[in-house]
Amino acid sequence: MKNYFVSLVLFFVSSGMLCLAQTNQSAIIEDFKSSTKNQPGQEYPMVNSQGYARFRVIAPEAQNVVVSLGLGGTRGGTPLSKAEDGSWMGTTSGPMDEGFHYYHVTIDGGVFNDPGTLNYYGSTRWESGIEIPAHDQDFYALKDVPHGNVVQVLFPSPSTNTSRRAFVYTPPGYDKDQSKRYPVLYLQHGWGEDETAWSNQGHANLIMDNMIAAGKIKPFIIVMTYGMTNEVRMGGMSSFKIEPFETVLIKELIPYIDANFRTLSDMTNRAMAGLSMGAMETRTITLRNPDVFSYYALLSGGTYTLDDIKDKSKVKLVFMSSGSKERPDGVINAAKALKDAGFNAVSYVSEGTAHEFQTWRRSLYELAPLLFK
Repeated sequence: MKNYFVSLVLFFVSSGMLCLAQTNQSAIIEDFKSSTKNQPGQEYPMVNSQGYARFRVIAPEAQNVVVSLGLGGTRGGTPLSKAEDGSWMGTTSGPMDEGFHYYHVTIDGGVFNDPGTLNYYGSTRWESGIEIPAHDQDFYALKDVPHGNVVQVLFPSPSTNTSRRAFVYTPPGYDKDQSKRYPVLYLQHGWGEDETAWSNQGHANLIMDNMIAAGKIKPFIIVMTYGMTNEVRMGGMSSFKIEPFETVLIKELIPYIDANFRTLSDMTNRAMAGLSMGAMETRTITLRNPDVFSYYALLSGGTYTLDDIKDKSKVKLVFMSSGSKERPDGVINAAKALKDAGFNAVSYVSEGTAHEFQTWRRSLYELAPLLFK
């Protein structure tokens, strides 16, 4: 099991590496606009219609300034050039993928966040964030529709001797009809992230609100909690142990949610999904607890095989997704094999994206209508 986790994490890191294409800078269209993730009133960073990003940092005493893109800086660096006013500016050498990206600034060897933008938890630290407008961003846009709520709860965890935090999305109208009960999706984040990721970076609540308003899905609750019980740094996943988190989820969080929210508390109304590391957790926990969940979803995090699932009758859906820049053949072939064996198995490939949140936003959008039918 440890080797399984290690090999997948190494694959995810390597698949996330991005060498920005060397492009003739004269071909860049000068229609840059401030990123939607900027701090109020801040002009930079900026993005243009081609997907280039432009950064500006004030550091008059610095000797070297580089913007490192991606989770942990894995997607290459953009060196900035110093101007006479003490500012540093630079533009990515090529267009970036659509959607959300982490980044940080390295100034003379020190790692800092860009004061121009908002911060998002990733790489086990708060990172700067930038949004490259996507052609399909309408499905997670903030619209004039009824909105659900994302509430923070603190639940007791005797196994870890503390109170742990979860965020719970309840759909529009949840507080009005006190007699109505809802299915539940337990949705996990990736390595280096936390329980804020799916709301802040993923816009899961807006995706749900828009789909419910359009009549595309049956309303359900989403529960998002921190998926680690031991702190593991990049490169140390061999020491990751899933059993403590499995206890937290199965023995502590699920009973708490069922006791404090109006849930449909049987396995046919319970799903588990996760991205990257959260997908690895999902795979292991669903297979070990076949009487708890009926809907399984792995987003950029491995596959299920025919040998994994012992009782086909208990599984209502197996969903597996990937970005087209990852290894999509794996999820496509796995879903086909399961479907040929009689499972309700679905694969989805996000075109033009890698191991990143645009892949996972799109995956949730594809997954949600398939749940709790």
